[in-house]
Amino acid sequence: MPPAARKPRPRRYDPQKTRAAVTAQLAHVQEAVRALAPGQLALPTRLGDWTVRELVAHLSLTLGSLARALEHPVPARAGATLLEWPSAAAGLASGIDERTRALAAAHDPAALLERTAAEFAEVVLPLPDDRLLASRPGAMTLADLLVTRCVELVVHTDDLAAATGREIPFDRQALAATTRLLADVLADRAPGGSVELRVPPFAVVQCVAGPKHTRGTPPNVVETDPLTWIRLATGRTTWAEAREAAAVSASGERSDIGGYLPLLS
Repeated sequence: MPPAARKPRPRRYDPQKTRAAVTAQLAHVQEAVRALAPGQLALPTRLGDWTVRELVAHLSLTLGSLARALEHPVPARAGATLLEWPSAAAGLASGIDERTRALAAAHDPAALLERTAAEFAEVVLPLPDDRLLASRPGAMTLADLLVTRCVELVVHTDDLAAATGREIPFDRQALAATTRLLADVLADRAPGGSVELRVPPFAVVQCVAGPKHTRGTPPNVVETDPLTWIRLATGRTTWAEAREAAAVSASGERSDIGGYLPLLS
């Protein structure tokens, strides 16, 4: 029996860059939400039957969850890693939907986001990077949780832009962190070295069990841009749609990674 494929080491993120990325991407979202006309809050999104109103409320919920975590005792030890976070997020979908709808019904979304952002800056950002916070799937450091907030902000910035037709900037570091984490999740779930996923300029990972290349051009290569990769990894587009649109290139008999996607939905 061949040895089990070795999983990659967890990637390290610069906490200061992550803090700056979350702050910058949040500012872009706030600016976009402030510019929305009242009628635009009722626009449909690609998130089931959520409208823009629920989408903005959800951003407030995910960002505000870090401040809410401070209401609980400090965990004794870390209980989860960044690579485990996407699986836990999927399992919480029904509860998140219920809380999001309640927030959207009870508050003006733009005002709620402003209050949440102010609380985040005042209460969360001053905490040390190694401060443990209760979360699903387990306690995580603030530094790691801020990487997950990058993912939430980038993914939902793209959702908001798609729903409103508005061009919303992406902070480069936030986009990089999101791309890298989702690429690493694929490598963790499909360990191996037979396929090389390239998402220039931010990520290159080896994945999928099978013959491993050691030099030269890999026999199986998948390449795409950061936003297409994020949409694939989060179920905003399918492998077939991306291939049809020529938004992703795949060469080699093992290069079809559609069966591993989405990673987060």
